[in-house]
Amino acid sequence: MSDDTLTVLKGTLEFLTLRTLAGGGEMHGFQILEWLHRATREELQVEEGALYPALHRMEKRGWLAARWATSERGRRAKYYRLTAAGRRALAQEEERWARYVTAVARISRPQEA
Repeated sequence: MSDDTLTVLKGTLEFLTLRTLAGGGEMHGFQILEWLHRATREELQVEEGALYPALHRMEKRGWLAARWATSERGRRAKYYRLTAAGRRALAQEEERWARYVTAVARISRPQEA
């Protein structure tokens, strides 16, 4: 990890995880971490110590369903997938993030005269 790697802002990890799983299928935690790293062109580095508690919180809320299976490396892994409640939560988070990005852009771009 370089000094230029962006830190995931508090409150974004759940959104990023829901968005990652929205494509369908299942992923275990390490796959989610790898996907986020690749999808952001290595700009975001998510720590395992942050992801796994977030996965458990989302599972407890009913946003994710999980099952135990053997990973591609022959290890026991918990695979997560989005539930209907998770899709609804994602839609709400996408709307909230769109508003947030628009608001920050208003401040960060000079106003045109």
